[in-house]
Amino acid sequence: MSDGGRGSGVRTALVIGGGVAGPVTALALRKAGITATVHEAYPAAADGVGAWLGLAPNGQAALATVGADAVVRAAGHPVPGMVMADGAGNQFPGFGGFPGLPATLTLPRERLFRVLTDHAVAQGMRFAYGKRLVAAEETSDGVTAHFADKTSATADILIGADGIRSTVRTVIDPRSPAPEYGGVLSLGGYAAAGSGAGAEPGTMYFAFGRAFLGYWQGADGRMIWFAGLPTDTPPSPADMVRVPAAEWLSRLRDLYAGHVPGERLLRHTGPDDLMVVGRMERMPSVPRWYRGRMVLVGDSVHAPSASSGQGASLAIESAVELARCLRDLPTPGEAFAAYEALRRPRVEAIGRNAAAVNKVKAGKADAPVPAFPTPEEMFRPLHFHRIDWEEKVTAG
Repeated sequence: MSDGGRGSGVRTALVIGGGVAGPVTALALRKAGITATVHEAYPAAADGVGAWLGLAPNGQAALATVGADAVVRAAGHPVPGMVMADGAGNQFPGFGGFPGLPATLTLPRERLFRVLTDHAVAQGMRFAYGKRLVAAEETSDGVTAHFADKTSATADILIGADGIRSTVRTVIDPRSPAPEYGGVLSLGGYAAAGSGAGAEPGTMYFAFGRAFLGYWQGADGRMIWFAGLPTDTPPSPADMVRVPAAEWLSRLRDLYAGHVPGERLLRHTGPDDLMVVGRMERMPSVPRWYRGRMVLVGDSVHAPSASSGQGASLAIESAVELARCLRDLPTPGEAFAAYEALRRPRVEAIGRNAAAVNKVKAGKADAPVPAFPTPEEMFRPLHFHRIDWEEKVTAG
């Protein structure tokens, strides 16, 4: 059911991109009284991109606003605890999460795509696949998207939820910045159960120092790990895929020789259990979030890099805030301006912090363990953030 007043006069929307932000945007728009169709470039949902991600309590709270929290929670594995360590095996005081908040959920990105899409479809959202955007043109009362298959679609507004290499971003502003490389290649994998990492179930470990490694125990007993491979000359995504998994493993094993527990985890990981994620990237500050009847949401405008642990959660938050603004303000332009004002300070601060962490991950072999604030200081402003759907948005 709609809550909607359609304050902006918007009744229909084209959502470009069907990853995380796309389905949530469609659900939030429906709650605001706006009918949306999601147009996805790939031929089907859940195209296998990416590896594992964490969905923090703030992201789960935003999902609850659109009624998608329960299905995602059923698909994820809760990991409430966190421990920082160094590469010599020394562990620092842990963090068990905040009382009253749900645990961070871990799940493969592909599974999150599928769960959100299936839920949106079950709620009546329409998805169109094989629709790669090539251009968009505005009129006084609408916007038309043109796709590579020679088809087109028209609605009152167009929302770019098409990821860090967004086409919509370049349509809005051809001079918009490109993704920023963080100096590290990201890889992950599964180490066999009994690999001796010493991980407590329900706890995620972050080992800094000579090289960075994160790891936790999955529901099947295997260790799920993700690691950084620093390089100043990153291969292209296509070139990364062409490198044999055994070669990546060999490079990682050389880098993590003597690392606790990286050396052991990599020894118990086979080539078939390796995930080649890609370059660690983030979006720098994007000057223009919107133009006319077109606006950006999620990674297309504020991808903070995986180091933040907040990428999916921020995308979900932004989808909900955008829908609130369209519900309450009289024109698309006023709604988009209010949305940007609500979101830019938070997402850019998180992005800057993630960029600083990436510099540590890309550091020299003798780089010291960073002086982190306490977990409570680090996570409280992230995990406790809430969006009040019932509160009316005002301009200014």
